[in-house]
Amino acid sequence: MRSITTLDLQYAHRFFGFKGEAQYLHGHTGVLTIEVEDSIEPGVNMVFPCNEIQKTAWEVLKNFDHALILREDDPLLPAILKVYEEQGIRDGAPTNKMKGPAFKTELATAYPECRLVVTKETMTVEGMIKIVYDLLKDKLNIAKITFSSGVNAATQEYQPSRTIERCPLCGIALNENGVCPKCGYRK
Repeated sequence: MRSITTLDLQYAHRFFGFKGEAQYLHGHTGVLTIEVEDSIEPGVNMVFPCNEIQKTAWEVLKNFDHALILREDDPLLPAILKVYEEQGIRDGAPTNKMKGPAFKTELATAYPECRLVVTKETMTVEGMIKIVYDLLKDKLNIAKITFSSGVNAATQEYQPSRTIERCPLCGIALNENGVCPKCGYRK
């Protein structure tokens, strides 16, 4: 069975090298749907609490919200960083509170201090799905990810193969010590 949750992301990007309207810097509201598959945890009668899927996903994905997403070879990137430096906001501003931990993967690097994500490939809906799966595959038993942005949408299904031990009292994943980080249950 599956538990399904949705997150909204506001972001700006452009398709560097693309011939068409998307070559210009523009913004989107993206809707990300994550489906987590597993057996139903008998104590709580659910696969995985949707609010916990959101918390787990949001911890890293909030770096994409209200962020500028540019490809690593985009000539706008050094110009943006130079302007941020001149404005004194490259290393963050006191009002920049909604940021996740910095990350660097093969597909993307997040610079949460300056609300910037740099990607290896153009950030399409398909590209976002690849990045999200890469960031969350070790945290959730992802069966399917769907991302829509404007009139564009893509989906990808996965074969969940991990066994994630979950708390019989609240349904969330136990930590490496067999303890529930939410309610303190010990295996």
